[in-house]
This record gives sequence, C-alpha cells and structure tokens, in this order.
Amino acid sequence: MLDTRYRIEGISPLRGEISLGGAKNAALPCMCAALLTDEEVVLKNVPAISDVYSLLDIFTFLGVEHEFEGNTLKIRAENLECKTIPHDLVKKLRASILLLGPLLARCGEVKMAYPGGCVIGKRPVYAHIDSLVQLGAEDISNDEVLHLKGDIKNGEVILPEFSVTATENILMAAAHGNHEVHIKLAASEPHVQDLCNLLVGMGANIKGIGSHDLIIKGSKLSGAEHSVTTDYLEAGFFALAGILTGGDLRIKGFREEQMVSFLKTLTSLGAMWDLEDSVLHVKGGKSLKACNVKTNVFPGFPTDLQAAIGVAMTQASGVSRVFERMFEGRLGYLFELEKMGAHVEILNAHQALIIGPTQLRGRTVTSNDIRAGAGMVLAGLCARGETLITDVQYIERGYEKLEEKLRSVGARIERIEDGQVDSAHDYNKVERQKDSSM
Repeated sequence: MLDTRYRIEGISPLRGEISLGGAKNAALPCMCAALLTDEEVVLKNVPAISDVYSLLDIFTFLGVEHEFEGNTLKIRAENLECKTIPHDLVKKLRASILLLGPLLARCGEVKMAYPGGCVIGKRPVYAHIDSLVQLGAEDISNDEVLHLKGDIKNGEVILPEFSVTATENILMAAAHGNHEVHIKLAASEPHVQDLCNLLVGMGANIKGIGSHDLIIKGSKLSGAEHSVTTDYLEAGFFALAGILTGGDLRIKGFREEQMVSFLKTLTSLGAMWDLEDSVLHVKGGKSLKACNVKTNVFPGFPTDLQAAIGVAMTQASGVSRVFERMFEGRLGYLFELEKMGAHVEILNAHQALIIGPTQLRGRTVTSNDIRAGAGMVLAGLCARGETLITDVQYIERGYEKLEEKLRSVGARIERIEDGQVDSAHDYNKVERQKDSSM
C-alpha cells in the first residue's frame, strides 16, 4: 500500500468561502438504515470518503445494490443476503458495528467479525449487545464472532452509557416491524437526530428526537429520500483553520444548534466570529487567550474536536487545560505537537496542560486517528516551515477532499505519494540541526 502523506507549508492565511460537506457520522448509520426495507433509499449529501466505500464493500458482499455518484447514494436491499460478514470486510471501520441492529431486525440473526477502525481507547461492544439482549436477542458470540439471534420485542432499553452507535443500533432494530420501544439514556448527537429523521421518513414514529429519552413505534418501513446533515466536525476544523492562520473565512452550511458549546469555546479563546443565515464568518489576527475545555456528550464539547482545540491552545497566551472525558487514548496527538515545539504537560490519560503561545515548527508527524490527524493538519497550517503528515489514510476516512478544499482558500498543501518526500525529510533534518545549535 502506498504511503500517502500531506505536505504543508505553514502560515498562509486562509481567505474565501468553504461549503460544508455531509457528515460521515450521519451518513454511515443512514446507509445501514437503508437495509431495513426492500425499497430504494436515496441519500443525498453523502461524503465520498473511504469509510463510505468500505461500508459499500460490505453491502456488495451482502447482495445489496447501490449506486454512488455526485454525493448521491441509492441503496436497494431487496435481495439482502443474511450471512456471516468476515473480518477482512469489517476490520477497516468501527462503524460496521452499526450493522448489528438492522441485520438482526431484518434477518432474525446477525453474525460478523469484531469491527476495526481507529484506536482511540477502549470502545467495547458491550453496550450494543446488552441493549439488543434487553430487546429479546440471544447473545451467542464468542472471541472471534459477534453472533446475535432472535426476534425484537416491545419493551424498555436502558443504555449502560450514552453510546451514539448503540443508540443508533437500537433505533434501527426497533423501527423495523410492529414494535414500541422506549430508550432511556439515549445519545442525542446531531448524527443520531439525523438517523431519526430518516427513519421517520421511512415510516417509523419517533418521539423525543434530540433528547436522551426516545420512544419508537416501528412499522413496515418503505423507501425514502433524505439529505444527510452537514458535518459539524468539518465546520469546527475550518473555523479553527481560519482563525489560526490569521485568515478571513466564511463557512457555509453551519448549523448553530449543533455547535453551541464549540462557539462558546471560541468566545472563551477570544476568537473573532459571527454567524448569519447559516454562514459562520471567522477572522484571525487577534491574540488568543488560554481556556479550559472538557469534552462531553452532546450538547457538550465534542470529543472529535478535542485535538483541534488542543492545537488552538498552543497559540493562546497562558495555561490551557484539556479534559478528555470520553476516551483514554485521545491525547496521543500531544506527543506529535511536542515534536513541533508545543509546551505540553500530560497529567494523566484524560487531562493535559498546554502552555502558550508557542511558535510551532514544521516536522514530520503522524495521524493517530481521524480527528488527531485533522489536528495535525491544523498544526501544519499554523507552523513555521514545512510539515509532513504521515498515515493520512486515517484523515481521509472522515474528510472528503480535505487538501483540495484547503487549497481553494489559500493553503499551501499537497497530497503526495511514496517516493516524493525527500525535500520535506531534508528540511526537517536541517531544522532539527538548527534547533540543537540554539
């Protein structure tokens, strides 16, 4: 496999207008919901990213027809085959866990290898299995295969945690057929709400959308047409990119109700922004100040923007604190920031201090996961000199044509393949020699 990388020449102000694409975290569960009917489901605003294509590979294996063109995806599961999904198909993305609910509901049984995806801390499947067992499924899984069987029944599900994907699995399982299910401690993230809206369009009745208490009355679901919500994580990335590069950027398709905590954090940082008619306008050039961020379930600060805000903290005056409540593996990107000159003190697996402002310097750094990789892109954009980011296959699982969008507003970034990295390597070597002599 080719080693694809990003090369960034930093400190180029981003100016212009960006249109947000569809949210990966909404598109994937909506795709899985299409398996609940034998009629065609049309999804618009679907990002053309590797996670979407990996899920479509599984659909092909299951005999599901699909056509993907121009961000419009047509899915028809009339000839769905109920068979064991092997490891080589599910290892590429964690979101393959979202097949549990719809396949159990549609087939009465689901067998699949354990999902793969990013390594960002313990992400057990317990919440999924426990919740589906509460609805009548029998768990006969072993160390190699997830295996559930049985018919969904009416009842109440109390989730063991505010799990987004477990909530989505229960929603899909309950929406298929003549059931009434009450979900307590449900996740309420924008992508969960988007799935609910699709299921309602397919014929389900769902009360409490946007809350932690959902009541689903299922039915025989039909085909539907649905536009996937814009990506609030992409919105946060571009907002910070504009601010950290001293730019002047307008972000179209911004949904304030999805970003209340993020906007409050921008204000705490002292960043310049205003919002009008779903267009977020950000400007750089103003000195940033230290702040504290604690990730939390929606509507709290998103864990998927924690690395991005951590990069911003390196440019803020004072001591900032980041508290990652959700995953114990999400602070690994800070070691990469330290290579670039950031002053970081990691207190434990969940908390760190970031002391700024620090002029970051271009280095060769890696992408630990999708969102950490996006954070390293931000670091490269505001660093002095040339930054080379490796393992960008992680980034491209979640961001569609990221380097093209950045170039369109003035970033000096290129996507390079193996064998084209000598100049960046030489640059970093010279910079390290300079640093050691200072």
